[in-house]
Amino acid sequence: MDFTFSEEQQAVRGLASDVFASKATPERIKQVEYSAERIDGDLWRELAGTGLLGIALPENLGGGGMGLPEFYVLLEEQGRHVAPVPLWPHVLGALAICEYGTPDQRDALVSSAADGSLFLTIGIEEFGPYGDGVPSTTATEVDGGWRLTGAKAAVPVMHAAERVVVSAATPSGAALFLVDPRSEGVTAERGASTTHEICANVTFDATPAELLGPADGTTPDWLQERIELALAALQLGVGEGAVRQSVTYLNERKQFGRPLATFQAVTHQLADCYIDLEAMRVTLWQAVWLLANGEDPGTAVLVAKWWATDAGQRVVHRTQHVHGGIGVDTDYPVHRHLLWGKQLAATLGGSASDLARLGALLASAVEVVA
Repeated sequence: MDFTFSEEQQAVRGLASDVFASKATPERIKQVEYSAERIDGDLWRELAGTGLLGIALPENLGGGGMGLPEFYVLLEEQGRHVAPVPLWPHVLGALAICEYGTPDQRDALVSSAADGSLFLTIGIEEFGPYGDGVPSTTATEVDGGWRLTGAKAAVPVMHAAERVVVSAATPSGAALFLVDPRSEGVTAERGASTTHEICANVTFDATPAELLGPADGTTPDWLQERIELALAALQLGVGEGAVRQSVTYLNERKQFGRPLATFQAVTHQLADCYIDLEAMRVTLWQAVWLLANGEDPGTAVLVAKWWATDAGQRVVHRTQHVHGGIGVDTDYPVHRHLLWGKQLAATLGGSASDLARLGALLASAVEVVA
């Protein structure tokens, strides 16, 4: 495996860094946090205008024709700047439509997703602890169409989405469905959030839906793997951004006539952060490399998700700690990294849930070998 970024990926990183640095300033982010939509429209339009928004989507549908690695590079930069735009649910929703949608569905939605003129989101998270992975939301075929019944937890940016990609169980296996949030039977209870992603708990009551791909259990797994790596990429960027802020602060702040960065206890804390970030990085890119090259990722995705969940929280807590009292001041930018880190770590289950799933996967592999 070669984790060295290509020239194209380096160019994506450089462009994304420039866009986020110029648009996602602490002052601008603070304004967005108090807005009704909690989405930075100027940044969203800039990402669309530079082609970054559709970088992973097919060229014939208005995208950049690149792939998952380039998209995860973009997400890492977003996390570094804690930029308030709903990239992962929007782009992965569009990729699911590209992969499994009909030509009419792709033509109607993907080009508009690539240019940012509509929002897509994903409803895949269930209420309660992790079980066997089968959605509790059910889909029933009625008169040649499908109807969904059930609920999804913490659906991001539901208030702005024009389509939602939802997982549901069918008699032949779990599947993905496309739902218009304005359809009958959809109830969204908007909740608070620690990041830009205002989430909603969504209930479906015989809601009309369009099937995406086969109903054989494979499509939700396909999407969940890519979501988990998106969360890991964001978490890596969040941790890196928090450490960068800490380094700047510790070199400027003085105690007893010396910069805080020269104190051994402080340097040990940041050294631990470095080790955690490197573990997060190598497990992330191992899993991305496997998916991008059409290999079976095995346990790699769950390992990357666990490292991002477990170590990611440690990093943002340590960086908050070394800031002392100023770290809890919401006027100081580092608090956003802590809040993002905690919310990302709880999405699709925490570290205990990740370990339970990893254990179940390893146990099933042992049974097959036996």
